[in-house]
Formats: sequence, structure tokens, C-alpha cells
Amino acid sequence: MGDILVINPNSSAAVTQSMEACLDPFFDQRHTIRCIELPKSPPGIETDAHVAEVIPHLVEAVRDAAADAIVLSCFSDPGIDVVRAASHVPVTGIAEAAYLAALGLGNRFGIVSLGPSSIARHRRYLEKLKLDARLAGDRSIDMTIVELVATDVVERVSSIAAQLRDKDGADVVILGCAGLGSYREALQASLGLPVIDPVQAGVALACTHADLRYVGRAR
Repeated sequence: MGDILVINPNSSAAVTQSMEACLDPFFDQRHTIRCIELPKSPPGIETDAHVAEVIPHLVEAVRDAAADAIVLSCFSDPGIDVVRAASHVPVTGIAEAAYLAALGLGNRFGIVSLGPSSIARHRRYLEKLKLDARLAGDRSIDMTIVELVATDVVERVSSIAAQLRDKDGADVVILGCAGLGSYREALQASLGLPVIDPVQAGVALACTHADLRYVGRAR
């Protein structure tokens, strides 16, 4: 059995609880999954300044973490290279995991983003990963994390996802925020396309990493 630590880099316990609910299908498997938030961080990671602010907190959290694999559960994958260098176990970013999952499900993916400032940040990261050619579109629901956890946004998310499908030509939709996973199942049913919750994608990949670590130990 492997121990998977899922780190919500913001300080919102409500976001952490939402993540835990979306990960319920994983809890009856052979890996132990723990979800935490970082109390020193802002309640949401919505700007480049927020991204920079949480990186030291993430480094501190992973440096001595007792886990077999770690999931960085923010769709900006803040400081992923620095965080990986500070950790003694594999670190999965949920954005990278979601992109990898999307590549196997369709030709072009669309992203439902939280706010307008996220879109440019996603584009830069996709260019770094050399995956920008597979991006059909990135559209925002224009909300903050605080607003998201206090509001039912199913209609807004559905509208944006439909635009990604009908106007941008996406054949896979990625929910571009760790707090949007609760809408995945209903959205996939109504949209008629694969919809990816990045937290689920990240944990699935982390479970594989944990399995590979145990194979290595067995040898």
C-alpha cells in the first residue's frame, strides 16, 4: 500500500473538502490518500503573485513529507520544478496530469478556467510543456475561489464547456481548477464529451508513481 499526499496549496478547507469528495472512488483502493491545505497561503491562487507566494509553503510541506507520492493540487502547478527538486518522492502536478489524460482521450482539449488571469498562465505552461498545439480554447467562468465555494455554478460551467465544444472545437474538456471537480460527472453527461477533473487525474498518476516505487523496492 502506498501513501498519497494531496496538497491543496491554498488555505481553503472548503476546497480541500471538495477535493476529498471527488476522490471518494479512490479511497477503497489499496493506496492511502490524505488531503491537506496550507494555512499560511491565501484562500485562493488566482494571480501570478499568489503563485509566487505559495511556492515556499509548498517546498516546506514536501521537504519532509511522509508519503510515497505527492500531488500538487492547483491547476497552475505552482513552482512544480522547484517543488520536485525539494521532494524525496515523485510530485505530480494536476494540470500536467490532466493534459496527459486529455491527450489520450481526444485530439484537442478545452479548459474551463476560474478567472481571466488564469488563461495567460495556462498558455505559458502549455508552451513550456510543448502541448499548446493541442489546446482548442480556454474560457473563464470569471469567479474567485471564495465565490466558487459559496455558489452553485453548474449552469455557468456548462455554458462555458458548451462554448469550448461548439465554438472552439474541443473534444475533451478539462476543469481548470481543483474546486470544480464536483461538476465533472453531470457535465460529462450533458456535454457528451470526456470531462477531466484534474485532481482525479493527478491522484491516478500518483498512484502509478507509488506502485512503481514499490516495484523498485521489491527488486
